[in-house]
Amino acid sequence: MATTADIRNGLCIEFNNDLFIIVEFQHVKPGKGNAFVRTKMKSLKSGRTLDNTFPAGAKIDIARVERRQYQYLYAENDGYNFMNNETFEQVFIEAALVNAPQFLKEGQICDIMFHADTETPLSCELPPFVVMEITYCETGIKGDTATRTLKPATVETGATVYVPLFVNQGEKIKIDTRTGEYSERVK
Repeated sequence: MATTADIRNGLCIEFNNDLFIIVEFQHVKPGKGNAFVRTKMKSLKSGRTLDNTFPAGAKIDIARVERRQYQYLYAENDGYNFMNNETFEQVFIEAALVNAPQFLKEGQICDIMFHADTETPLSCELPPFVVMEITYCETGIKGDTATRTLKPATVETGATVYVPLFVNQGEKIKIDTRTGEYSERVK
């Protein structure tokens, strides 16, 4: 059993019959009174965030989780199928567990987090940036880079991303999967 001294960012703990990842924490020692640890935690099951304060030295239950790389295969009605490239084992992930499903394309490598004791998938994270080709957008204006005006563009997965005016159809762009925003053009 661990204590609050073991809390760090990214640690997965069991709290109130749910699994939470520590997003940020702060150890506070006021001049008067006992020390405590202020945390912001994100639920792996529901995705909601929770602010909680633990007294210093309190016992916490650390959950064992494993990150494994899987390759995206295809979509089904209400989820996605992935394959482990080493064991060729396939796993079905519900759509709610994928952080940016609109940017999934066949053959892409993703990190799936599993609860080590029960072997149940908890979340699926795409790489921070993906490179995609623009399949449709209005024609760009050459030399228009001074303003930060954006236009909608459709990428190969069907998702819509707002890009600068100088980006044209057929070009490849880098997209931030955490925010869904255009990052840069790729040659």
